[in-house]
Amino acid sequence: MKMEHKLALLRAAEGAEPVQFGALCTRRKAGAVEVLLITSRDTGRWVVPKGWAMPGRSGAEAAVIEAWEEAGVVGALGGPSTGSFVYQKMLGIGLSMPCRVQLYPVRVERLAADWPEKGQRRRKWFRVQKAAKLVREPELAALLRALAR
Repeated sequence: MKMEHKLALLRAAEGAEPVQFGALCTRRKAGAVEVLLITSRDTGRWVVPKGWAMPGRSGAEAAVIEAWEEAGVVGALGGPSTGSFVYQKMLGIGLSMPCRVQLYPVRVERLAADWPEKGQRRRKWFRVQKAAKLVREPELAALLRALAR
């Protein structure tokens, strides 16, 4: 993202959290629910695929597209939003800002061998309890733990 766009986001966010759309990618394996996490490009922390709104697309559609671009997920929307969480969006200029992520379930049919951000991220399946321990955002961890119920 260009610096001008990041600064515009900061100015537009005065008192309001910008919103991104995220994909909660899941599968069942040996009777347990697993979640696909990816690493962030900047810090390498474990996160879910997410991104900004896309013109002409719903938040749910944007989440499915982000799952493809960031993790190589071939799948389909699994239903309405499962909730949201807040994280600190790093702007790359020594600043961060709170950003809300509206999360949508994505049923993973398969993972592609090649995808747009393949060389920039790692992806890995985790059981929900392990995934909840790996993410830094408490609200996201709670949403992940709820999948085990």
